[in-house]
Amino acid sequence: MFASATTRPTSGLRRVMGRAAAVLSAFVLAACQPMDGDQSVIKTNYGQLIEPGQPVQVALLAPAGSGSADLERLARSLKNAARMAAADAQGANIDLRIYDSGTSTATAVQQANAAADAGAKIIIGPLFAEGANAVGNAMRDRNINVLSFSNNAEIAGGNVFILGTSFADIADRLVGYGVRQGKRNVYVVAEDDIAGQIGGRAIERAIARNGARLAGRTNHPVSVSGINAAAPQIVAAAQSGGVDAVFMTANNQAVLPYLTEKLTAAGVSSPVTQFMGLTRWDQPGDRLGMPQLQNGWFAIPDQSLKSRFDARYRAAYGEQPHELAGLAYDGVAAIAAQVRAGKRNALTTVGLTQRSGFAGVNGIFRLRPDGTSQRAMAVATIRGNQLVILDPAPRGFGRAGF
Repeated sequence: MFASATTRPTSGLRRVMGRAAAVLSAFVLAACQPMDGDQSVIKTNYGQLIEPGQPVQVALLAPAGSGSADLERLARSLKNAARMAAADAQGANIDLRIYDSGTSTATAVQQANAAADAGAKIIIGPLFAEGANAVGNAMRDRNINVLSFSNNAEIAGGNVFILGTSFADIADRLVGYGVRQGKRNVYVVAEDDIAGQIGGRAIERAIARNGARLAGRTNHPVSVSGINAAAPQIVAAAQSGGVDAVFMTANNQAVLPYLTEKLTAAGVSSPVTQFMGLTRWDQPGDRLGMPQLQNGWFAIPDQSLKSRFDARYRAAYGEQPHELAGLAYDGVAAIAAQVRAGKRNALTTVGLTQRSGFAGVNGIFRLRPDGTSQRAMAVATIRGNQLVILDPAPRGFGRAGF
């Protein structure tokens, strides 16, 4: 986002402070401002009943029409993936209708109302959290559930579900794996922006849930000087003997290479003091060759399933799908699975939150009654400049990794 393959981290970080607008990463596009809050279980059963055996109208709100090349590519991927899922829905007649909602909250609400007027039984999308929240509010009185592409748990609940992978899921997966590997004393390093602070809290909650110990925390500004000032405190803690792992939010792309470079130069590195990351460390691809990132842990989707989806998509549409394309496929596929079962309540809260979950293109997932989602992920590392899977993504709920 902030540094290209040929740009040094320091210059990338300086641009972070000077740029008022930047192309958003896939994560931020999905999250808007990602939140991870404890949600009480929603007991109200929202959603439309269906007639088994009859076509079920599903509306997809895609972020097309904004004029942004990146968003147009994302919108195209979401639409195509949804069409693939509808075509794959053998035994379920999915009447998929697509609406362009751009980036405007007002347009998203307008298109959602148009879809409902046309007979939509459920809505997938929109992309941004603010729009999803507004669409959810508009659809609540019409008793229509909304499966948003967001991973912002702040908007989840009632008739709004989030399909995106949350900070809580990633933190739980890595801390739980770490505990099983003897890495119980975890030090948190978080950026002082909104996403970093929310991510830091998610890590702290994961530490408590998994029986680990919070060994301390350092917050740092998203700047070269901020990281330079924070690094000695992190190094001192790591070398104190009471820290097994350093878990970093590192949401801004230039932060991760520079921060880990500073720590490694000071003698702190994996696997002695295990580095963990809330974001993917293998993207962009030039990171695979960075010495300071070798042996760090991060979470990724089931790569075998994703590879098969990517290959099918390329064969059908002649291009690589956007990283978020699988969310649209998963949303339609989950609906189709329930419709295929012949249940009148397939699209209600009760129907959508079955404990066994669904098989998605990025692995298994399930929707919770509080509107959040839980997704299976693999624990990965970089070893010898190659992506290596340390612990495969679970293929069923109730197994190790959940």
